[in-house]
Amino acid sequence: MSVEWLLIILPLTLITGWWIGKRKRLTENESNSVDFSSRYFQGLNYLLNEQPDKAIEIFIKMIEVDKDTVETHFTLGNLFRRRGEVDRAIRVHQNLIARPSISKKHREQALYELGLDYMSAGILGRAESVFLELIETDSKKVQALKELLDIYQQEKDWAKGVETLKKYQSATGESQKTTIAQFYCELAGEAKLKGDEDLLRESTKEALSHDKNCVRASLISGKTEMTSGNYERAMIAYKQVEHQDPDYLPEVIEPILVCGQKLGIEKDIIVYFKEVLERHDGISTMLALANLIQKQEGDKEAITFIVEQLRKRPSVRGLNRLIELSLFRTEGPARENLLLLKDLTTELLENRAVYKCHQCGFAGRSMHWLCPGCTSWNSIKPIQGVEGE
Repeated sequence: MSVEWLLIILPLTLITGWWIGKRKRLTENESNSVDFSSRYFQGLNYLLNEQPDKAIEIFIKMIEVDKDTVETHFTLGNLFRRRGEVDRAIRVHQNLIARPSISKKHREQALYELGLDYMSAGILGRAESVFLELIETDSKKVQALKELLDIYQQEKDWAKGVETLKKYQSATGESQKTTIAQFYCELAGEAKLKGDEDLLRESTKEALSHDKNCVRASLISGKTEMTSGNYERAMIAYKQVEHQDPDYLPEVIEPILVCGQKLGIEKDIIVYFKEVLERHDGISTMLALANLIQKQEGDKEAITFIVEQLRKRPSVRGLNRLIELSLFRTEGPARENLLLLKDLTTELLENRAVYKCHQCGFAGRSMHWLCPGCTSWNSIKPIQGVEGE
């Protein structure tokens, strides 16, 4: 028999033995006491013969729920749930709730545990019903709201999620504006799939009204305006990202270039990128600017610009681009050496992660607004450093 089973059964056996003594002192019917003792020894027999399942069933049935034993039932239910025996946990907690003599506090605790049982079993509809009942209580309101948020996030029910976040914010005084904005962005994504442009714009606007620094909302807004051919509005939305969180600048460099080309203001974009580079070091901005300089002034000026920037801030991506430009101007053994270096830098860049979560360290090559590792919102950003930005 495992140590965990012993931890479950031995305390239960002792409590049951105590309860027998209590019953014998209180009962007026000797036959009932004999029957009770008989079941107790039957349970012990199952225990000695390493049949813990049957022993537990007998002991649970023998112990009536009262103020002296209710905590034991909670302990058993939680142990069953942790062991993955959710059906048993549900029965224990349902039995507690059904008792008319149970206190209000213990009934609410049993309801909460039952909701957790349903979640463990994947029965989210029943879990939701339980937690909706509990948010009307004082003792379990905040915990129930947290569990409801988990349910709505799993079910991608972002509208209910928004309302629940607002209730949680009101109940705790803790700001949820960042997550509320992310939920509105999810609603915007659904509206886009449905082709509902009005709802798309409304959801994006709501996201920014709750969190003015929501980069994701600005990216959605910029893309929406680009799709509609409103390049000036798109440019405004994309430029806003620098002021919201400059770590996300790499996400808007290419869209700003496209907008600039569509509007015929590439020279203005060069000026803008130079100003951005002075305010925030970033390889994506530097490389975009180098490409514009190459287009406007030629390879030599682009190479000179990249060399100057690499002296200030070394970068594998910058070195890779410098080698590319230099290959066109090099011959013989020097070119072979550059090709070898190019292969090395290309391999480094192909195998590297581009984004990293600042909460759990999850890294990948794709952008996620909800971290797959720790399920934190807005915690993943472009990686900084020699191999990143």
